[in-house]
Amino acid sequence: MRLNRREFFYWTAIPIVARRCAAVLAAPRRLARKDSYFGMHFDLHPQADDTDLGSDLAEEMIEKFLIAVEPDYVQYDCKGHAGYLGYASKVGTPSPGIVRDSLEMWRRVTARRGVALYIHFSGLRDSLAIKQHPEWGCVRSDGSIDPDATSTFGPYVDDLMIPELKEAASKYDLDGAWIDGECWAVKPDYSNAAERAFRAATGIQELPKGPSDPGWHEFLDFNRRQFRNYVKHYVEALHRARPGFQIASNWLYSTYVPERPDIPVDFVSGDYLGNASISTARLEARYLSSIGTPWDLMAWGFQRAGGSKVTYTHKPAVQLQQEAAVVLAQGGGFQAYYQPTRAGRLDDRLIGVMSKLARFCRDRQPICHKSATVPQIGLLFSTTSLYRTSNRMFGGWGQFTAPARGLVDALVDNGFSVDVLPEWKLEEVIGDYPLMVVPDWAEVGLKVKDIVVRHVRKGGNAVVAGAENAALFINELNVRLLGKPEEGEWFVKGEEVFANVRGLWQKVMPAGAQILEERYPTYDALKDAECAATVTSVGAGRMAAFYGPVGAAYALSHGSALRQFIRRVIDKVFTPLVRLDGPSTVEVVVRKKDGRLLVHLLNCTGMQVATEYVAGDFVAPVGPVRVEIRLAKKPSRATLEPGARALQGDYRDGIWTVTIDRLQIHEILAVES
Repeated sequence: MRLNRREFFYWTAIPIVARRCAAVLAAPRRLARKDSYFGMHFDLHPQADDTDLGSDLAEEMIEKFLIAVEPDYVQYDCKGHAGYLGYASKVGTPSPGIVRDSLEMWRRVTARRGVALYIHFSGLRDSLAIKQHPEWGCVRSDGSIDPDATSTFGPYVDDLMIPELKEAASKYDLDGAWIDGECWAVKPDYSNAAERAFRAATGIQELPKGPSDPGWHEFLDFNRRQFRNYVKHYVEALHRARPGFQIASNWLYSTYVPERPDIPVDFVSGDYLGNASISTARLEARYLSSIGTPWDLMAWGFQRAGGSKVTYTHKPAVQLQQEAAVVLAQGGGFQAYYQPTRAGRLDDRLIGVMSKLARFCRDRQPICHKSATVPQIGLLFSTTSLYRTSNRMFGGWGQFTAPARGLVDALVDNGFSVDVLPEWKLEEVIGDYPLMVVPDWAEVGLKVKDIVVRHVRKGGNAVVAGAENAALFINELNVRLLGKPEEGEWFVKGEEVFANVRGLWQKVMPAGAQILEERYPTYDALKDAECAATVTSVGAGRMAAFYGPVGAAYALSHGSALRQFIRRVIDKVFTPLVRLDGPSTVEVVVRKKDGRLLVHLLNCTGMQVATEYVAGDFVAPVGPVRVEIRLAKKPSRATLEPGARALQGDYRDGIWTVTIDRLQIHEILAVES
């Protein structure tokens, strides 16, 4: 029997549509990013010389990966910094090497399994766009065109970036985009459009070329405002075009852009890499946990090694678990970054590592995700100092964040729980913290000083560090400055040896303050001592000070003697909720969730810190570790998580004490009152 066209449509097309509708209805619901906890990131940065993109990708491999790893979301490549797209596009330039549509396969399988799919997409950084349209490039101070960074004043965002994102979002029913190559790639712009706008905004006629020129800081601030306008523009355009499309601009509103989150991005994210990545994660996770928006951090699944010839080595599962713990303990989400082969294949070995990492994270999700801090030590992250002294628009800041990074490490290595507080939020939260620490930033500004001083006068405690802060807080420190700060090499005492604290020191004479520590011009503690640290009363509170760069020095050396020197001063002004009797490699984080006090214990023994030793497959367990917690009454129940293992402690005189016999990587004391 022959069917006419209407009958053919009825018997063929309608069942296909019905099956597709049934598949959509049957698929598990995909999590929004704000509710997501664990994900995986794959980018390839498609190139002009690619020949086999997607040729080895198969739905069976994707299924195998998703079953083994069970991520909440996957971020897959769409456009890298080179500017080529990884899919067949009508608005942009695809890589000539596309063999199979990888995004289509990833979308089909992730949708079937209820896994969200985001794309990795290079935003401001697009070398191909500038090659094709030189007028879209950011102009350098010498008039040349930057070959990689587009101009935020030009048409690139409207003529190419937004159309590419709209096309990909619609074509693959994407859940969102992780926009790379943004705040860390943007440059001060000397284009004609930028020059006209700067003159109109400031009245300054000649664009400054460097820090010594008039209007330099105004020019940097002007370019920062323009970057914010650029991000806000494309975020709002994509939200209008596709409601529910979720966007992050890589590192926006992290320490790289330490500003109040005003642009309507849907989540905050960043990829941390390089040597001592645990130290980086400590600072970044603590900062992000303080900003009040959904966030996650991404560890690289591989590490650079070597000098002139850079090589890449994959990290074993235990190393990634150790890195993940630092992030999970702060209540955020976590993801790991791998590159498939250029042909799109994920080897079974790598899937196995991802699976082990996923299980480690999932075991801790109920107790870690979206937990809240129990304020102990608050440490200032200074936007003012970075914006006024670094001569950069945004981070990475390199050495300029060493004061904060070093003091975070020093406090953590001393067993203290510490939060990193954004400058813009300081006044709102400082009253919650028993101790406020101001690192040896070069220029924290009068507003921060006034907030800290008011806090101390009301009964709070503070520690300030650095020669610059000695001058700023001189009226409160109860000392006299002797001359100007001087660069030099100075030594302080540890329990066994001396620490070298080279840098800028301020000589002072106590005028009522108590000297806590001294420094010496050489490793001889019997002569030529100078005041290194003091403490004094300020109103109802106390203020201690280090008169040199202890944060920056600790970031450089992590010497045990300097750690002990810092601990002795902190002990004079702060009594912690939790005390630890264990090695300095155990990190303590105090949080709360669901009515329980959570004391995270992280074993950072053997963490990677050198390019010659980039990958470790063994973390030595530590123990016994003795923990003391100040509590108003004996706990009704205490467990060691994950696993709800019952703990029996001893309660005397307001202190509950328990001993953990063996700490592998990350365990949590969960205490119920």
